[in-house]
Amino acid sequence: MDSRARAHPGAAKRGRTPRGTPGRRTRKDWSCLLLVASFVGAFGSSFLYGYNLSVVNAPTPYIKAFYNESWERRHGHPIDPDTLTLLWSVTVSIFAIGGLVGTLMVKLIGKVLGRKYTLLVNNGFAISAALLMACSLQAGAFEMLIVGRFIMGVDGGISLSVLPMYLNEISPKEIRGALGQVTAIFICIGVFTGQLLGLPELLGKESTWPYLFGVIAVPALVQLVSLPFLPESPRFLLFEKHDQAGAEKAFQTFLGKEDVSREVEEVLAESRVQRNIQLVSVLELLRSPFVRWQVITVIVTMACYQLCGLNAIWFYTNSIFGKAGISPEKIPYITLSTGGIETLAAIFSGLVIERLGRRPLLIGGFGLMALFFGIITITLTFQDHAPWIPYLSIVCILAIIASFCSGPGGIPFILTGEFFQQSQRPAAFIIAGTVNWLSNFAVGLLFPFIQKSLDTYCFLVFATICLTGAVYFYFVLPETKNRTFAEISQAFAKRNKAIPPEENTNSAASDAKVTRRPEPDPASTLDNYTKNGIV
Repeated sequence: MDSRARAHPGAAKRGRTPRGTPGRRTRKDWSCLLLVASFVGAFGSSFLYGYNLSVVNAPTPYIKAFYNESWERRHGHPIDPDTLTLLWSVTVSIFAIGGLVGTLMVKLIGKVLGRKYTLLVNNGFAISAALLMACSLQAGAFEMLIVGRFIMGVDGGISLSVLPMYLNEISPKEIRGALGQVTAIFICIGVFTGQLLGLPELLGKESTWPYLFGVIAVPALVQLVSLPFLPESPRFLLFEKHDQAGAEKAFQTFLGKEDVSREVEEVLAESRVQRNIQLVSVLELLRSPFVRWQVITVIVTMACYQLCGLNAIWFYTNSIFGKAGISPEKIPYITLSTGGIETLAAIFSGLVIERLGRRPLLIGGFGLMALFFGIITITLTFQDHAPWIPYLSIVCILAIIASFCSGPGGIPFILTGEFFQQSQRPAAFIIAGTVNWLSNFAVGLLFPFIQKSLDTYCFLVFATICLTGAVYFYFVLPETKNRTFAEISQAFAKRNKAIPPEENTNSAASDAKVTRRPEPDPASTLDNYTKNGIV
């Protein structure tokens, strides 16, 4: 018999499938409305983040020409090359500054509006940014494009914090990882769409490049008209609005079943532990010894997510392929293949994450990236020695992208939601988002200079970061697959060497209760865990 079945002797009597057993229960947990909520949420949120990462690649020469024309019309002379480089770097990297601002807004907006309505309000940023950027050429004001990129960054900062929280809180633990991967899948679809629409045959022409930015309004409008018909996060309703009836109805709607007592009991068990706890601030979370290693792991994960070098490939794919010896007319089509590989790898990760777990995908992904970064350094160094070497460089780039999207591309967002209790989660996403966007800004701004100074050896920097991340996760990261939030906290308790005081005070009484009850009811197992100071 499975050890989990032995731990819950009443499971067989009640006809329950033991936790973690693949098959029937997992299929039941996938409801139509749960899929609709994840797809609609991701299409108007993480899709736009991915789209804005890649959309600036194809029209780069036309946008630079527009900057030069605007400058010459205002000042009577062409723009200085260094000034043009600076303006273009700001245009690319200010997206990350906006993302940081959006991340810092999440806690305040989310506390008032909740998860669903924060995503709805966020569409206003996307639509206004799309209008600014689409009209910049006609208005002859390059500042409109820069401001639009900043506002679009604000949209990304809010959506990449709120969407993972929303998906995390509406999904059963059996499919929490797979549903969380929808965020990463739609980031990759967004990157691919930006590359596809940027082809010269579509919108990547001098006369049509503003429409590339106007397209952003479409996913925002789809989410704006669809999301109001979906329920709010049941955990938000129960924890922060104290609306148990609304939470039960939301669970019933999302899961497509009448009996949601198991899901509600899990949330209530966590609620009883944190009954007197208010939303934790960022400073309180950083100072708390009870979640020290969770915070450190989230910081390391998000830093590696951005600093691993993939954004350098997304932002500067054309120049990298040019260095590899690919002719300019072929570059847009080779670039398109990277978006396709990203999407396929992210879908693969979503299909296997509940079987393999988060830990192997994260460690394996970063480890393979380090390997291929080392190989591409060699191929770029010796690319003139044989005609086939530049094509090996392309294979390495595709392998790096596949390695990233198969694990590191989506799991950091899932882990941030899984590591923390409800009262800590908004502050945790602010910390994760801050690290994410600051690292994004650093890569976008500094990579051209790193590439210029280190030449073909620049990717060794990213290989070192990936290898360091893989080693850290091997020694520190526990597996969170198919575990409740309480059990995940227990996995860190030994390393943190601290038990939260609100749980410690009840531990002796609950130990006595367990002694009197040698055959506990499995429905209250999580409640017993929390009373014994496991959280």
